[in-house]
Amino acid sequence: MRAVRTRSQERILNLLKSIKQGISAQDIYVELRNRNQSMGLATVYRSLESLKLEGLVQVRTLGNGEALYNLAQQDKHHLTCLQCGASIPINQCPVHDLEGQLQSTHKFKIFYHTLEFFGLCTQCQLAQTAD
Repeated sequence: MRAVRTRSQERILNLLKSIKQGISAQDIYVELRNRNQSMGLATVYRSLESLKLEGLVQVRTLGNGEALYNLAQQDKHHLTCLQCGASIPINQCPVHDLEGQLQSTHKFKIFYHTLEFFGLCTQCQLAQTAD
């Protein structure tokens, strides 16, 4: 059964469909204002939380603490540099089999998963050795 969504939630979903990349709650707020679909920042956060609990939106927290939201269409995997903040998407996923096992053994409905490795990119490694 589909949950009844508020107008704010529908506006956020439509925005995320058109953006196709991670975006912060503050940027969602600004973008909606630019599209003459204003809502309060607190409403943006509440709507994102509801959509996340429904499994429609996923959140990815960067090394600097910023949260990026996007549609929960596929699993996301990244290499993230702790020095410069560069984030490199990776396509391999070693945990898909584990996900299926966990759903089965724990009777747990998994909407999506993220996998993120933190370290130093090539440029930051070179800069460290140059010092």
